Amino acid sequence: MDFSFNEEQEAVRGLADRIFTDLATHERLRQFEADPADDRFDRKLWAELASAGLLGIALPEDVGGAGLGFIETSLIVEAAGRTAAYVPVIETLATGAAAIDRFGSDPQRRQWLPGVISGESVVTTALVELLGSPMAPSVRAERAGAGWKLSGTKACVPSGMVANLVLVPASTDGGTVAVFVVDLSSEGIIRQRQVANTGRLEAVLIFDGLSLGEEAVLGSVEDGPAIVEWMVLRTTAALSIAEAGVTAAALALVSEYTKTREQFGKPIATFQAVGQRAADAYVDAEAIRLTAWQAAWRIAEGLPAEDAVAVAKFWAADGGQRVVHAAVHLHGGVGVDRDYPLHRYFLLTKQIELTLGGATDQLLRLGSTLAAEPV
Repeated sequence: MDFSFNEEQEAVRGLADRIFTDLATHERLRQFEADPADDRFDRKLWAELASAGLLGIALPEDVGGAGLGFIETSLIVEAAGRTAAYVPVIETLATGAAAIDRFGSDPQRRQWLPGVISGESVVTTALVELLGSPMAPSVRAERAGAGWKLSGTKACVPSGMVANLVLVPASTDGGTVAVFVVDLSSEGIIRQRQVANTGRLEAVLIFDGLSLGEEAVLGSVEDGPAIVEWMVLRTTAALSIAEAGVTAAALALVSEYTKTREQFGKPIATFQAVGQRAADAYVDAEAIRLTAWQAAWRIAEGLPAEDAVAVAKFWAADGGQRVVHAAVHLHGGVGVDRDYPLHRYFLLTKQIELTLGGATDQLLRLGSTLAAEPV
């Protein structure tokens, strides 16, 4: 594969980096974190991304988008990871809106996608299962006349308290899985605040016999399992891309700190043990970056990407932990100071690691693939 970006992608990358760097500053992030009741949604940054045309970068021109692809979306996700910004780029851009565009009916696309592009609508996905897997969802969907009734609970729904729309996988009475497009203003939904380890606000969604019409099904019931797999694949790849941004930012802090922090009259960067630990972290960060972009490229090219995504998520989970732990240790006491930005990258790395399967889960997936291959 070719790891270089074309001229159009470089323009997207430069624009995204500028917007995130200008607005997702340490001082602005501290303002969000200072208020425990804040919903941790940077509306100013979201509006700026919309104004720049980045929220519709991968959506087609017939709904007002730019018609580009997953690589361009990933450039925005990486910039968000690098700044630890409080915007729902993964759930909305990489997965939710893309799924509606790919599998949705024309009325679904025209109802929701223009709002995403303008920044007025936030789409999220309820993929996480506390017990089991996304392919065996705890929410039940039962036939009710010409429509459906949803019952059950979904936890850890990213941006669930600010989203307008959620894509909900549900087990049907026919023994399969269907995905439903659910307007979160509907009656029959209870939203409860859930705070992640990062301080980012998620939601517990309780569906109490929510009535939906047949038009709420994304794609078809028969397509449900494939749609869930598609959403999990893209979300996992986007998480890996975000971690590439996180670890790059953590290493940048290490570089700056160790060059300026002196002991015994010398910068600690000149000490052999410090240099070795930083070099090991750099190797891990490069592995995270390369495997994440390989997975993103395969998705963008329409190639089989399951193994590449599992490899990328393994490195994001396993290597990511080594990078941020090294960063904290090399900073000494400063590394655990919550007034210093490194703590955001440490916590965000842990959340990325645990979302949709950690390192062990990815190794098990790869092992199953290898075991299934003929000798």
